[in-house]
Amino acid sequence: MNPLYIIPARGGSKGIPHKNIKPFCGVPLIWLSIDCARDLGADDDHIIVSTDERRIAEVASSSGLPVPYMRPAALGGDNVGSREVILDAMDWADRKGIEYDCVVLLQPTSPLRTADDVYNALALYDPQVDMVVSVCEAASNPYYTCFEQEGPEGYLHISKGDGLYTRRQDCPKVWEYNGAVYVINPDSLRRMPMGAFKRRLPSPMPRERSVDLDTPTDWLVAETLARDLGTCDRYNR
Repeated sequence: MNPLYIIPARGGSKGIPHKNIKPFCGVPLIWLSIDCARDLGADDDHIIVSTDERRIAEVASSSGLPVPYMRPAALGGDNVGSREVILDAMDWADRKGIEYDCVVLLQPTSPLRTADDVYNALALYDPQVDMVVSVCEAASNPYYTCFEQEGPEGYLHISKGDGLYTRRQDCPKVWEYNGAVYVINPDSLRRMPMGAFKRRLPSPMPRERSVDLDTPTDWLVAETLARDLGTCDRYNR
């Protein structure tokens, strides 16, 4: 398998200003994703940092990774979807003659992801699927704790099933995306949005490593967990 690793890092973060280059475990956050791809054996040509901000590109390149590609400004807004960003990076790689058979999206906002998590997702991938995506067990279960309103009275009814489960552990297991790893079929992505994929496989990760950085509280929790899990050790020697 020959993955193309894409690390999306737009400027203009609102929840955590400058989060992609903010120090995490003592180094810029984006370095953790770069190091993850390198730990998987990727050469520099197969690691693309996709950013519209020159400062992010400079910080990423200070890790030793060349950053020759810059995302077009039109793809820098917070209303731009991941598909458009990935396709533009793929087109750039195609023009450069870089060969790959799948795309691995590594969002910097998942700092507790490990190389093993990516390896496990890659092991599940084959060209017959549209995507392998990292997941964790959902905090809420639509068979048990999720309800919807119906009718003019607005009475609650269970979101899924008949509502007769009396123990959560008896309910069907449900998953939620944790944002850490996406292994994507390039042909599928060119044909349709990721939300239209029919052949998606889950690659489970533990909830304690499924923190996605969106708020300052998320950051505090993630750094605390990183110290406890030893994630910071490689940067604090």
